[in-house]
Amino acid sequence: MEEYRWLIYAILAAVCAGSINIFGKIGMKGIDSDLSTAVRSVVQALFVVVFTLIIGSWGKWSELRTKPVAMSMITVCGVMGGLSWIFAFRALNLAEASQVAPIDKLSMPLGILLAVIVLHERPSMINWTGILLIVGGAYLATWPRK
Repeated sequence: MEEYRWLIYAILAAVCAGSINIFGKIGMKGIDSDLSTAVRSVVQALFVVVFTLIIGSWGKWSELRTKPVAMSMITVCGVMGGLSWIFAFRALNLAEASQVAPIDKLSMPLGILLAVIVLHERPSMINWTGILLIVGGAYLATWPRK
């Protein structure tokens, strides 16, 4: 079971991420999308800080301070995440969640492409087929409705 822990975490991440557009769309009716993003970000940051305090990870802060490259990459990651939320909530303000979600999830094939370019990872042919199917699925999911 230990060898599948990553898969359980990944599925839980997908379930949580999949609900973001729905709760965001419902919650921001009549509310500025940027303000909604800011509130979401503060709540998320506080939640994660409390979580790390509870599980004892916050005590490892000194390890991070001694690694400037890691700290700068994590900072850039935070900025990219924040921009992603700002743009996603702005999109939700203008379109249906069922239209925004598939485009937002193109982050997966883009992330794999970046992993190939930057981290030199090598997906197999079957992996590339799946990635192309995801791109095609996102296109079809946003096809104009009658």
